[in-house]
Amino acid sequence: MYKQNLNENWTLQILGESEKIPARVPGSVYGDLLENKKIPDPFWRDNEDQALELMENDFIYETTFVPDTELLECENIMLQCEGLDTIAEVYLNGELAGSADNMHRIWKFPVTGRINADENHLRIHFHSPTRFIRERFAECVTLGSEHSLDGFPQIRKPHCMFGWDWGPRLPDAGIWKNISLAGFGQCRLDSVYVTQQHMEDAVRLQFHVETEASDTDVQYSVSITAPDGSRTTVWDSPDSVTIDNPRLWWPNGFGEQNLYEVKVVLYTRISEADPHYIEADCWEKRIGLRTMTVSREKDEYGESFAHEVNGVRIFAMGADYIPEDNLFGRITRERTRDLLLQCKRANFNCIRVWGGGYYPHDYFYDLCDELGFIVWQDLMFACAVYELTEDFDANIRAEIKDNVRRLRHHASLGLWCGNNEMEMFVDEGTWVNTLKQKADYIKMYEYIIPQVLKKEDPQTYYWPASPSSGGSFDFPNDPNRGDVHYWEVWHGDKPFSEYRKHYFRYASEFGFQSFPCRKTIESYTLPEDRNIFSYVMEKHQRNDAANGKIMNYMYQTFLYPTDFDTLLYASQLLQGEAIKYGVEHFRRNRGRCMGAVYWQLNDCWPVASWSSIDYYGRWKALHYYAKRFFSPLLLSCQEEGVLTQNTNVNAQPFHLDKSVTFNVSNETMEGHKVQIIWAVRKNTGEVIREEREQLYVRPLSSIWTKKIELPKLSVRQEYVSFDLYEEGRWISGSTVILSLPKFFHYVDPKLTVTADGGDILVRTEAYAKSIEIQNENEDLILEDNYFDMNEGVRRIRVLQGDVKKLHVRSVYDIR
Repeated sequence: MYKQNLNENWTLQILGESEKIPARVPGSVYGDLLENKKIPDPFWRDNEDQALELMENDFIYETTFVPDTELLECENIMLQCEGLDTIAEVYLNGELAGSADNMHRIWKFPVTGRINADENHLRIHFHSPTRFIRERFAECVTLGSEHSLDGFPQIRKPHCMFGWDWGPRLPDAGIWKNISLAGFGQCRLDSVYVTQQHMEDAVRLQFHVETEASDTDVQYSVSITAPDGSRTTVWDSPDSVTIDNPRLWWPNGFGEQNLYEVKVVLYTRISEADPHYIEADCWEKRIGLRTMTVSREKDEYGESFAHEVNGVRIFAMGADYIPEDNLFGRITRERTRDLLLQCKRANFNCIRVWGGGYYPHDYFYDLCDELGFIVWQDLMFACAVYELTEDFDANIRAEIKDNVRRLRHHASLGLWCGNNEMEMFVDEGTWVNTLKQKADYIKMYEYIIPQVLKKEDPQTYYWPASPSSGGSFDFPNDPNRGDVHYWEVWHGDKPFSEYRKHYFRYASEFGFQSFPCRKTIESYTLPEDRNIFSYVMEKHQRNDAANGKIMNYMYQTFLYPTDFDTLLYASQLLQGEAIKYGVEHFRRNRGRCMGAVYWQLNDCWPVASWSSIDYYGRWKALHYYAKRFFSPLLLSCQEEGVLTQNTNVNAQPFHLDKSVTFNVSNETMEGHKVQIIWAVRKNTGEVIREEREQLYVRPLSSIWTKKIELPKLSVRQEYVSFDLYEEGRWISGSTVILSLPKFFHYVDPKLTVTADGGDILVRTEAYAKSIEIQNENEDLILEDNYFDMNEGVRRIRVLQGDVKKLHVRSVYDIR
């Protein structure tokens, strides 16, 4: 097959206007208008509203090209559009080549005999997405998230482009992936599917090869290159190839991410008279040798739910991924790699691709293969009710087929999930207008989609929804079966301690909001906007009344911050402490709970949200917390104090249980002999009482110490420190107070911070909680940050960023 890219020399024109501007492909309308200075930044202040109005227009993309000689020599030519956003007609030399109506699909149009030897003209007419959904909504009411524009379920386009409770209403348009011409002869590869049969000390790869060939006289070869570079080639169309002594692929923290290169080459005979074969087509991918499923077994608590890789049940640690930019043309391999590397640094082993966005580019999954992340892959249906028609049925079948065939070979692919939150909402009657729409839910997620997956990828586990207990509206958010979305902490205004009342089998969504740092806020505000209740700050807060909710939790936890910068810092501490409270509890109950995937990893624009990494790639406090609470070997403390009993300072006199119980969670394949050192300390950091305990922690387990009563501890002036050591090396640890932070008597720690080569030295003269170290641009990435210190000095390694103009603060400064 011969391929000629057509990504050059494009122009963009708003239909009805005469001006044509240079366009970038892959790219988008907003991206091109921005680059040509035709619109202001839609992320700045409230420019979103003006940019949204622009989408009432139609848009024309045009280019001219001269075909390569090699292309013209091919018997068949196909125009391949890997991503068109979204309602479009494609014209070649003035004639309609085809139309598109799904951004998630690959569109292929036959153009054999329609290519001129000299200049050719390609024109793509994109229709207004806002007009389209409005007209369709008038014909048939399908409802969904109230944060999005009415009618958004009517178009197969990322739902979040129409607005979400963290995203703007900027439904972009354009050519968002590559466009090319593909030339081929009388035969080509239509599909290659490699399945695995694992045996003792061997893996049999089974090849399911489908071809499009007018001549049956074709064959293929298979070449397999091992991680060590050794290669095996098998001719004569093998059904299977056996690999002895395989090097398995493992998730991050469990082993190596070994990948094998597999190449299938299709050959056809030159002619009946000539017995020689020539290469006709080629399929080349990297795979990992592993088994991957979801373990669901009846037990004393209900039914387990856990990723099982190579027979090992994995505790999933990660976050939910959304599109990295509302302007998809700005999502690049380099940007995605940087984001995923930050996940590796934070000890992730799992990422859930959320169903209201898009199916990421191939390189996203390549990187997950390399870095060792299990990918929970939602299909692109979220918080919406759909009207199932014959056309819609055919459209989503093609969409799923395209993406399953594109992604099914990846070692990281953990499961396919039908949708985000629809089983739960449809069961409750939310957004459902007719009984047919409820029936359509079952048809889509429990018949149509499983039918497609059974044909295209039967080896990958299918889960009907998130959350779900297995389908059929059988208590979709059951805490004792399947996966759970838990939002009582945050949406339900429950305190952090509420997490400890629940023992979910797998928490796939739970979250808490914070503001980004000041430098990120400066990217979309003027100085006069920098009050959290200003119009612009509320425009960049899409969850209803959430800025007030942050302040409600602030009141419960910290003293009132008297300046804007301190408020931002305190909000990030709230977020980190909330999610830490949940994750450490879930990990302490490993076996019963087997997943903690928090909402959310990233942002698509600068905004107040649940993310742990903001739009510009800056780590919030939560991402540092995640690095610690996802540590493979984790020491955590379950305290009993004011927060867990009664936070009312004017309550009737009662006995306050003051105690700590330690837990070591081991998410590794090895046992560990460890030592716990804990101490009761004064607020100066001075030790009042210190004890040590030796423990052996079995692989893939969690072990508790005995409960330690502390009846004499002064909750407002004393605290507990705890640290985990292995062979004298510090592994994990923190501190805990049994009062509320706002009532604790911190003394001035007199913090100082200095750069020392590639490190930073932090000094404190007293107990300092949640120490933040930042530079002027607030883009430092350190080996640790937002950590607690007793009196003394700590050396912190700098991973990224400039160490000039450093500043430091702690909870003492929230006042």
